[in-house]
Amino acid sequence: MENGSIQARVKLCASFKSHTADYAVMGWLNMEVSELMKHLRYLALPFVLFSQPLMAADFNGAMQTYLDSAIRSWVADPALVLAITAANTDRAGYDQAKIDELDAAWKSELGQAATPTITPVEMNAASEFLRTQVSASGGKITEALLTDAHGLNVAVSAPTSDMWQGDEDKFTKVFPAGSMGTHFSDVELDESTQSYQGQISVSIIDPATQSVIGTLTVGVNADAL
Repeated sequence: MENGSIQARVKLCASFKSHTADYAVMGWLNMEVSELMKHLRYLALPFVLFSQPLMAADFNGAMQTYLDSAIRSWVADPALVLAITAANTDRAGYDQAKIDELDAAWKSELGQAATPTITPVEMNAASEFLRTQVSASGGKITEALLTDAHGLNVAVSAPTSDMWQGDEDKFTKVFPAGSMGTHFSDVELDESTQSYQGQISVSIIDPATQSVIGTLTVGVNADAL
């Protein structure tokens, strides 16, 4: 009888576990889709966390290679150096209040018919040079912009969301770093194009003085590198 009782209890426990598992499965099946997706995101999180450093390293290597093989050859083009030199002379006396004023004016003109702040920057020889590089890249370059010593736009392949880059990594981690100043941004998914986009930023040097006069930022389609 004792052995029979033990066997009965074992069978009862097994039955309870089986029914518990069934109820758990049914509970999952009866979850709303949003709740189920939340659980799936938690399950996927470790894979995302492990993959992100690898993706960043892969993209940084690709961006470094593209910088060395395709961008370095034209960063010192006279059209860019002359544009920055002229801007640094014209804007030498600008204080932060003036910079903020220009930045606000630029933002207010986006999408408007009259663009007195944007047009001189977008429609000059250096900007045309940048657009040529974008076109010649075969889809690898998505945008390009040139700044002066303040971090203000000097030339753009297309209007940017703001005029002052001086408070962003593309400038703060490049211009103060000297002639070899270089920065690779994080690579992020662009929702509009469903492609991974990154930015390569480098110092621009005056060949005559070997001093840093501005910066160049090149947006790249990381998937195409």
